[in-house]
Amino acid sequence: MRRLIAGLTAVLLLLAPQSALASAPLEPAAVQVLNWTAGNSVTAYTTAPTQAVAGVTTIVFENSEATGNTTDMSHTLTFDLSTPGYNHDVDLNILAYPDDGSDGRHEVEVTLTPGKYRYFCAIPGHSTMVGEFIVTEDGDDTTPPTVTAAVTGTQNSDGHYLGQATVAVTATDAQSGVASVEYELDDTGFKPYTAPVVVSALGDHTVQYRATDNDGNVAPTKSVGFRVVEPPEDTTPPTVTAAVTGQQDANGNYINTARVAVTATDAGSGVKSVEYQLDGGAWTPYTTPVNVNTPGMHMLHYRATDNANNLSPEGMAHFTVVAQDTTPPTVTAAVSGTQDANGNYVGKASVALTATDAGSGVKTVEYQLDGGAWTPYTTPVEVATNGAHAVTYRATDNANNTSTPGTATFTVVPAGNDTTPPTLTGWLTGNQNARWEFIDRATLTATATDTGGIRSIEYTLDNGPWTPYTAPVPFTTPGTHTLKLRATDNAGNVAPTLTGTFTITKTPTKRPTPGTQPLH
Repeated sequence: MRRLIAGLTAVLLLLAPQSALASAPLEPAAVQVLNWTAGNSVTAYTTAPTQAVAGVTTIVFENSEATGNTTDMSHTLTFDLSTPGYNHDVDLNILAYPDDGSDGRHEVEVTLTPGKYRYFCAIPGHSTMVGEFIVTEDGDDTTPPTVTAAVTGTQNSDGHYLGQATVAVTATDAQSGVASVEYELDDTGFKPYTAPVVVSALGDHTVQYRATDNDGNVAPTKSVGFRVVEPPEDTTPPTVTAAVTGQQDANGNYINTARVAVTATDAGSGVKSVEYQLDGGAWTPYTTPVNVNTPGMHMLHYRATDNANNLSPEGMAHFTVVAQDTTPPTVTAAVSGTQDANGNYVGKASVALTATDAGSGVKTVEYQLDGGAWTPYTTPVEVATNGAHAVTYRATDNANNTSTPGTATFTVVPAGNDTTPPTLTGWLTGNQNARWEFIDRATLTATATDTGGIRSIEYTLDNGPWTPYTAPVPFTTPGTHTLKLRATDNAGNVAPTLTGTFTITKTPTKRPTPGTQPLH
């Protein structure tokens, strides 16, 4: 057709006057335009070409409100540069969306060569937006499609099909594309082929098949022959198994989702159907693995039927689904025992820990006694040592979330009536001059002992407030001072107060001497 148009054009040029030829401008060759559009879908382009002619081509990609994009969603038109079997000579990657500054419409000029191009959307999650188009040399397709047929089914030792045979026809056309496929079973007339043909009538059969492309080229008719015979009697039901997979916690529960795959086999007449029933619901045809993501315990029953209608015994798969757990356990402590009037525990104290976790469940509970090592908790902790104590505790769940440590504090005092006050000693140390004055500083050191344990040691300087003593205390203020010291045991008995007067001077002497001054 193009050659005919070119010939007519040449004749017209010869017949045209020279003046007309001189004044008529040459028209540029028309550039082929291929259009792609996209909208709100992430599964397919709205429109796309399937065929083109080699040469200079304008690619138009529009992803706008006019093409159905009402969500400002981005799409790309990207040509494949790596998959075998396609042309890789056009590097095209257009990003378009309604507010991109071009209102979502972009044009690019490229040069196409004969062959096949593959295109796709490169936005993550849009992987099914893919297609291909064929480029021919001059647009004329004279090659018919290629057509093949495959017969499948269960066969006996002679190659005959038991009970039924299935014929699948496949047609391809590298230029204009396949327009239609037809088949004919046993000379009954050609019919459109849309799905594999199942033949169950016993005897010899012939299936003829052909295809037509979009330029009207018809492939030569081919045929395939086969025989369907009566299957042997099958009284054995199928064998069915199920496998549960997914991420599991320490207790074997499936986190978020459990995936159940059912497999059925039958060596006789073959498997006809597989079904499953989830948590007592309706029996459902099984086609793909079943994803169960509802938290809780589940039971999946499964069964299969063969082509001789033998039904397998029901199988069962039991499993538990839990939600992803990011919340640590809750832990509490309770201290029990006999207490005195001051709240101290007489003789011993018992610390019971309780941990709960509504997600994945408690895996471990641990405690520390008085800053010691972390120890697994199994039974209440008995503390009989006199004195003040601290039990720190924590718990970890099966998702490895660990609680913030908590602490329970308490004091244990001896059993019986403790009326004996502590034994208390205290002294001042530092460099002294000849007048027994402390030079620059005096440091208080104190100790107290008691069979029932010491609750506190306190001091007061110059009748100030009583202050807890925990470590040696330096005094540096010049002048004469009065110091008092006392101790209290866990039964509330107070030792006699020790008192001392001392002086601190900033005037050095030639030979200061280290000295000690006890409190009385």
